[in-house]
Amino acid sequence: MTNVETVAVIPTIMRRGASWFAGFGRDKNQGTKLFCISGHVNNPITVEEEMSIPLRELIEKHCGGVIGGWDNLKAIIPGGSSVPMITKKTCGEVLMDFDALKDVKSGLGTAAVIVMNNQTDVIDAILRLAKFYKHESCGQCTPCREGTGWMVDMLTRIQKGNADFAEIDMLEELSFQIEGHTICALGDAAAWPVQGLIRHFRGEMEDRIDSFKAEHPEINQRKFVSYAPSSQH
Repeated sequence: MTNVETVAVIPTIMRRGASWFAGFGRDKNQGTKLFCISGHVNNPITVEEEMSIPLRELIEKHCGGVIGGWDNLKAIIPGGSSVPMITKKTCGEVLMDFDALKDVKSGLGTAAVIVMNNQTDVIDAILRLAKFYKHESCGQCTPCREGTGWMVDMLTRIQKGNADFAEIDMLEELSFQIEGHTICALGDAAAWPVQGLIRHFRGEMEDRIDSFKAEHPEINQRKFVSYAPSSQH
């Protein structure tokens, strides 16, 4: 199977030669890529650029920068909704290719770059993605069919704050039980954004729960027994 992006670039490669095309990007990450950049940028755009371009350069060169300036950046999903987000610090250093993004526990994926500035509720953003993957699950594989629904339920409580701290670890463990245990990759795609949220923004999740408890002292929080994850990830 060949996608449209591959078909579109073939005539130019035929005219200019494979060595010309391979001259873009780093070793094992050669060529050009269509980057579709959306979210909190001044000029959302789809642009063909060379592989291994620095992420910050990509955004500032083609999108007019982040709305509110680079200092207002919170996180970026670098490769479409299925890959984990990365933080501002990493965004300022990482290259846009397969190996560099893998090294920071994310991925190039479809190269659909989603920019989120500090006005973003990142918990709500990942909740929206979780709802999408729950809707898209065909239901054939039990981990995905059941797990995506549980992830939505738990993220909904955490987004509001009406949750227990133990639910964050339970949510992470649930994502590991979905990842790698389905026939197709939709299970992985549902799990990875949640893992990225917990990896980088656990503090915000805990703060949300703390704030809710402070504002609603009359509500009895559910009690969960704290436990150690069953395996290392």
